[in-house]
Amino acid sequence: MKREIILKTKSFDFAVRVTRLYKYILENRQEYVLNKQLLRSGTAIGALVREAQNAESTADFVHKLSIAQKEYDETIYWLELLKQTDYISKKEFESINKDALELLKMIRSAIITVKKTQRS
Repeated sequence: MKREIILKTKSFDFAVRVTRLYKYILENRQEYVLNKQLLRSGTAIGALVREAQNAESTADFVHKLSIAQKEYDETIYWLELLKQTDYISKKEFESINKDALELLKMIRSAIITVKKTQRS
């Protein structure tokens, strides 16, 4: 139960961080298209974690978290693109990427744990 609360909190905090980065890029860099994609995928992770907590079955739980992993990959894509096109600095990228990687590890761990429990 504690792991679920930590994952819920971390994914929400990540969504807040992505939202703040979105506002910064919008106000200071005047970038709209890439930035909007980042906002969409970066906030979807937390929403999917919340949906997983209310899953109708174990398979549904795993499915929701698997989609969250895909949203993570898309989020990293947009962050890398924003970095490579100089909308965010390497330091800004590395900082948010560190949080994203930690979140991904937690999501993957939850999926693996549930799958192992399901097999037993």
